[in-house]
Amino acid sequence: MHLSKKCSAFKVVLSALLIVALLQLIYLSFLSKFHGKQQRYRYSELFGGSGAKKNAHPEKNTRKERLRYSLSTGGIFDNSGQYRVYKNLIKSDFTTNQKPGSDSGSNVLALATHTTINNMHHLDSLLERWQNPLSVAIFAHGQDVKFATALVYALSFFCPQVQALVDFHLVCLSGEMASFPEQDREHFAGLEDCASVFTRLETHRDKYKNYAISGNISYPNNLLRNVARGGTESSYILVIDIDMMPSADLHQQFLAMITNKEPVSDEVFVLPAFEIRHARKMPATKAELVQLYQVGEVRPFYEELCPRCQAPTNYSQWVNSHVRGTSTLEVAYTLTWVDPWEPFYIGPRTVPLYDENFKQYGFNRISQACELHVAGYRFSVLSTAFLVHRGFKIQGEFHARKDEENKHNRVLFRSFKEGLKTKYPSSTRRC
Repeated sequence: MHLSKKCSAFKVVLSALLIVALLQLIYLSFLSKFHGKQQRYRYSELFGGSGAKKNAHPEKNTRKERLRYSLSTGGIFDNSGQYRVYKNLIKSDFTTNQKPGSDSGSNVLALATHTTINNMHHLDSLLERWQNPLSVAIFAHGQDVKFATALVYALSFFCPQVQALVDFHLVCLSGEMASFPEQDREHFAGLEDCASVFTRLETHRDKYKNYAISGNISYPNNLLRNVARGGTESSYILVIDIDMMPSADLHQQFLAMITNKEPVSDEVFVLPAFEIRHARKMPATKAELVQLYQVGEVRPFYEELCPRCQAPTNYSQWVNSHVRGTSTLEVAYTLTWVDPWEPFYIGPRTVPLYDENFKQYGFNRISQACELHVAGYRFSVLSTAFLVHRGFKIQGEFHARKDEENKHNRVLFRSFKEGLKTKYPSSTRRC
């Protein structure tokens, strides 16, 4: 009798467990179907199709139509005919709503940068620090053309700050074309918010080693710099690499400085450039940077690869001045350009463009700095503003063809310097 009661109790418990397990399966099945339905709707909302509610987000439908129009133009070829450029592939709300001739504070200084899709993840922290108009030129090749188009659109769709401030431009080979990503559900169905888009970009992180793009494709860095520069209407532009970080509040400080300064068309404002150990948090102020500099966690940019390329900045003078006291941005000292200095600077939009014949590694920025010198520009170093590159630049970490590319561009640079004599016949300055 006692055994019979135990068996009955066991059957009851077993039945209860089976019912619980069944309910869990039903619940998980429901969640799976709900999540799948939600993902299909999100994808449909993002990239179009019958599932999208046309009037749900009119401003995002407008953004979608603007992308379709940009792609339908087929872009334009660069001067060499080797590359196709989709300028303003996606416009920010700032650019879209900007009135011609506007001289608002936000329109005084813009940041311009360039990248491949494998470094796009840096955009998140860069924009968080900058928080002002930003123009990004992206180079993509092969399948990355489609991937880049979809991901930058997803960024502009899901990320409010990207929507507000970032203009995207796409550059690919002339034989390639970007298209609206309507048939790539399997790649993008997981995108549901801003964080998920940056997570997807992280999966492409460091896909290439520096300029070692698959198929031996040349990275047109100077073309990209010019495209990014041309994508903004701001009076002054700071051109940097996407893995660099400006000091905090630079936009506001520069606006205050330039408002109280007599405008001069032949002056550029140099930001001393540094590099920091990967594990370190990016410094926001000069005081924080100098503290890290003094213990060797921060060092001058390119110190191991080409110390002469940044030495004319005069780091010791800059580090030992304006560390304490007023945080007001001003010109600390003015320098004359010397070979082979390649400073990063804020310049008026009228400065000469970068020479687009330079691609890959070597002489792409120094050639432009050289032209500024010959054209009569002076280089004024800012007192408390700076740039920091993520990670130390180390000799062994570069791609295999670096030295070969540098040698090729050195020959090109000699020819470039000869051309400046013809371009600026009255100038007595030489590189």
